[in-house]
Order: sequence, then structure tokens, then C-alpha cells
Amino acid sequence: MIEARGLTKRYGSRLAVDDLNFRVAPGVVTGFLGPNGAGKSTTMRMILGLDRPTAGTVTVDGRSHRRAASPMHEVGALLDARAVHGGRSARSHLLALAQTNRIGARRVDEVLGMVGLSDVARKRSKGFSLGMSQRLGVAAALLGDPQVLMFDEPVNGLDPEGILWIRTLMRSLAAEGRVVFVSSHLMAEMENTADHLIVIGKGRLVADCSITEFIARSSGVAVLVETPAPEALARAVTAAGGSVTREPEPGRLRVQGLSEAEVGGVAFAAGVPLHHLAAAKVSLEQAFMELTADSVEYHAALPVA
Repeated sequence: MIEARGLTKRYGSRLAVDDLNFRVAPGVVTGFLGPNGAGKSTTMRMILGLDRPTAGTVTVDGRSHRRAASPMHEVGALLDARAVHGGRSARSHLLALAQTNRIGARRVDEVLGMVGLSDVARKRSKGFSLGMSQRLGVAAALLGDPQVLMFDEPVNGLDPEGILWIRTLMRSLAAEGRVVFVSSHLMAEMENTADHLIVIGKGRLVADCSITEFIARSSGVAVLVETPAPEALARAVTAAGGSVTREPEPGRLRVQGLSEAEVGGVAFAAGVPLHHLAAAKVSLEQAFMELTADSVEYHAALPVA
């Protein structure tokens, strides 16, 4: 188990992580979400003992990972897939890690097979694509057969088959009773992979709950509506206290803050005909955007249609 208590990290006047308290339990895939600059990478580095907390503690199975006698046997981590000496082959890279952690060469060949790199094991890593580098990073994380695994953006550069593979791998590792902690900006993929979420914004805890509960904390449901007069309906819905976003299809709107019956009533009162009206569940991405809106550090102007 990973446990943070009052975890805080300050860089000069900047507070990167602010009094975080959470637990990452075994047996489930726990997603770690937050906008850019939220403090996710700093938190993961403190878990691994690469950065020291300014205050508070973070432990792995009850102790600081900095004190681990055999680090790779206890925690496997993928933080930067490109952090490999380009002149080394995939096998040589893993073998060097193995030898410093009392791991046999047989295990090196085993994990290369697990991640699908056996055929390129003796090729220099500088020629690897980002997807191949990601697979090599996953192999390094698995090398010590640890009970705790941490992945930062593990699907970067992977093709659809690779994404399905890493998703299946993470869920199978969790099913074996391991701790699986994964950070990603890909909400659709996280919705298909994670069981539990820890969400932070500006270094503070926003949520620590299941995906279902997190979505329920947002507006919960939306109403999809199709009309030949979308502008008129949008004005009427906004006046009634709802919020409106445009769907890609012409004449389609997504309404939040009002029920189906309320949207129908608003449309009737405004004399706006409706061709379609149905409830739609809010996605993880929509819930994330809503619940972390106040925590976004960098805002870009939206393009004008």
C-alpha cells in the first residue's frame, strides 16, 4: 500500500504539493489525475524517494522507499520512457538494472517477452519509437516482480493494440493483488482501465473515490437535444439556469443543470421544436473538466468557429 500523510512539497515560494492525504490500495487500478502543474509528477517522485517532502510523509508498505534494501523488488516504476542510454540494446539496459538489483538474466529475457520486445532485444534503444520505448520502460518496471507498480502516462506512443495490451496488463497485475498506480491525461482510457481515482489540483486533493462516485459528484447527467433552432433553445435554456455545449452534429446540444422534463418544458414555452430529447451520462472527461475547472493553471483561448 502507498500512503501519504500531510505530504507537502515547496520549491521556493511555489507550493507544488499541498498537504496531501491518500492511500493507494492493492487489488485495484488506481488512476492519478490532475491538470498540468497539479503536482502529480512531484508526488510520484516523492513516493519513489527521488524528491524529499518539505513536510509530511509518504510510505510504501509502511516505510519510506528511500530505505528499501531491494528497491526494484518492492516498487516498479515507469516515469520517463526515454531515460535510457541510447547506445545500449534493450537487453543490455535491462541487464544492467538487473545486475544492480540481484536479478538474474533469465528474468530479463522473461520480461522482454512479456512486453513484446524479444525480437528487438539486441537492437540499440536510440532507434526505438516512443511506443517501443514505453514497452521497454514497462519491462524495467516489471523486472523485480514488485508488488507495487507506478506508471506515468504509460500509453504514450502506443498504437491501439499496444493500448489494449497495457490496459489488460495493468488490470491483470491488480487482479493478482498488487498496487497499480497510474497517471494519465487520457480520460477515455482511464475510464476503461481504473477502478478508483485520486484527483489533485494545484497540489491539493480534489477527490479520492471510485469513478462512478467521481462522475456523480459532477452534474451527474446531461440531456442531449436536437433542434432546428439551436440558438433559440440555447438562449432559453441559459435563461432557465442550464448550461449548454454544442455537439459536433448540426443542431445538437448538450444541456446540463436541467432535467429532460425541464428542457422539454423550456423548449415548449419558447416555441422551439425538438427532434430528439434524451438523457446522457456524463463521461469521466466531462466530470474531470467540471470538477477541476478551478485548478487549471494554464488556460488557452478557444478557437472561434
